[in-house]
Amino acid sequence: MKRKKLPVALTIAGSDSGGGAGIQADLKTFVALGVHGASVIACLTAQNPKRVLAVEPCSPKMLRQQLEAVFEELNPAAVKTGMLFSAKNISVVADFFRNLKLKTKNLKLIVDPLMISTSGAKLLEPAAIKILTEKLLPLAALVTPNLDEAEILAGQKISSIEAMRGAAREIFSRFGCAVLLKGGHLKNFTEAVDIFFDGETELLLSAPFVKGVRTHGTGCTYSAAICAALALGHNLPHAVELGKHFVTSAIADSYRIGNHFALGQVSLDTLKNPAGAGGKIVGHSSHSASGCSGCS
Repeated sequence: MKRKKLPVALTIAGSDSGGGAGIQADLKTFVALGVHGASVIACLTAQNPKRVLAVEPCSPKMLRQQLEAVFEELNPAAVKTGMLFSAKNISVVADFFRNLKLKTKNLKLIVDPLMISTSGAKLLEPAAIKILTEKLLPLAALVTPNLDEAEILAGQKISSIEAMRGAAREIFSRFGCAVLLKGGHLKNFTEAVDIFFDGETELLLSAPFVKGVRTHGTGCTYSAAICAALALGHNLPHAVELGKHFVTSAIADSYRIGNHFALGQVSLDTLKNPAGAGGKIVGHSSHSASGCSGCS
């Protein structure tokens, strides 16, 4: 009997003992979207949805050996990085992918530049930011900062959608990779608005906030869904749209664990029928356009 083949998506991130974020969130997302999930653990965390108690980075040697083991046999179609934590480990990942020559292999790298957790814990050593921006981001196809991370990467304050658009362009200009700027923390907004910009295409993605739900791991799930969509062969703008729909559905279908909520299980049908997932694309423009023209 002929066996079907599954594309492989790889996550390089931290292990979350609470199961809501990091490696655990990524692998659950990969399974839901029909790709085989491989993992490289960059650090261990003792955490729950409320707080991070401790972080212990993996040794650089072990990190590299995990990468070598995966690429020796599995041939990932797309890769995402999450919490790498230390400057040494970011260097290991950057050096590995630079030597791999990503562009010649048509392998897409997504960098989720985790710096601060939802609970306020620091997820990146101060010295590591320089290595991240100088060595890893230039290799990325997409970077997915939240507002706080985008302010650091763009060097400017962000308090409006127009400021988000400007910051996305600044980050693109600085690092040469597409940007998905997540605006869920914008104050006085009734919807979670994100901006995607790749130098040519701008998307303004919006979905209503789900009231009464305090979730954990949404950023990890979002970037993992984009990674899975890329592994399945979608182009980058479409993969971002699908990722928005997926994470919106996961929040809407979340369930209670203890005093918090875990993201719900979303099926592959989300990619097949994204219109039913709850998010919406409310703007699309080219780089030369002065504003977003409405589209559905």
